[in-house]
Amino acid sequence: MEELNRRLFILINATSDSPIWMLQLATFIAKDLIAIVPLLIVALWLWGPHTQVKSQRVLVLKTGMALIYALAISWCVGQLLPHPRPFAMGLGHQFLRHAADDSYPSDHGTTIFTFALAFIFWHRLWSGVILLGIGSVIAWSRVYLGVHWPMDMLGGFLVGLLGCLASHLAWQHYGNRMLNVVNSLYRALFALPIRKGWVQN
Repeated sequence: MEELNRRLFILINATSDSPIWMLQLATFIAKDLIAIVPLLIVALWLWGPHTQVKSQRVLVLKTGMALIYALAISWCVGQLLPHPRPFAMGLGHQFLRHAADDSYPSDHGTTIFTFALAFIFWHRLWSGVILLGIGSVIAWSRVYLGVHWPMDMLGGFLVGLLGCLASHLAWQHYGNRMLNVVNSLYRALFALPIRKGWVQN
């Protein structure tokens, strides 16, 4: 498996001959495209058709829980199975500044794949598939720029699955209570924008 990981990395990783525009595009994708996660979460909570607000907020909370569980699992896996980044081993070419900490599983991969899987399971299939495509592009970019192994991204996907499973099970025990508490807090903090009609009640 380690040999396959190295071969795939060398196949994907950029070189000194790679076009500048390609490196710049990959850098944007690797660093900034992940911002779609908080932006979508905020938009789904604040806006939408009145009849869909509750289901959207359930999606937001379940997704948030899944992300917390997935990142916690990711941290535990990283402690149990530490793996150096490619550039820390002197392999390939690095085009993105990054600390030489452990790489497995990828936090970026864990975040975007958890988000995509949550949309597949709890929203609409097409929206999750689009996010899965975005996640795949982010995964490619971080391998291309030399800061992750391909298996780091596969690990992020698998951890995302576990995070969604944990969130689904937890929701059955305390999800509705949490929704009521968070909704009450939201109405108190956003009373003025709600009255003005800027955001949904």
